Amino acid sequence: MDALEAIHTRRSIREFEPGREVSDEQLQTVLAAAMAAPSAGNSQPWHFVVVRNATIRERLSTVHPYVPMAATAPVVIVVCAEPALEVYPGFWPQDCSAAIQNLLLAARSLGLGTVWTGLYPNQQHCDTVAAILNLPPGVIPMAIVPMGYPAQEFRRQERYKPERVHLESW
Repeated sequence: MDALEAIHTRRSIREFEPGREVSDEQLQTVLAAAMAAPSAGNSQPWHFVVVRNATIRERLSTVHPYVPMAATAPVVIVVCAEPALEVYPGFWPQDCSAAIQNLLLAARSLGLGTVWTGLYPNQQHCDTVAAILNLPPGVIPMAIVPMGYPAQEFRRQERYKPERVHLESW
């Protein structure tokens, strides 16, 4: 699948095929793509907590109302930031967002479904996930990304809006 096809057919997948596991090779592929993302000063301030354990996935699924599918996904990736690694302080949300987008697109290219469920900047959600995963001080969980084989279709949807494009100035 080419990059444009992955971009235009990527969708938030909230239902996964039961019993189909994500292989270690697939997991490494999507994590390598995530780590290939650009970052300010090439600081790469990200960490990825991979959760396959059903009990932990169940606990993560209760963090907020938009992440219950974490319980049924075969794997969950929690994308975290370590701001102390930044070269230019304050850019970690952009850096981690780029990594997450790369992860989502790489998963799509492999036929896997994902959904980006945000945590940051909600402090309560971040604190809850940090406690569940025993994150060290200074590491901030940014998002929970459930991943698996989709039990939904990928459909292309046109989202281009020419009225949102401004040439030379507003």
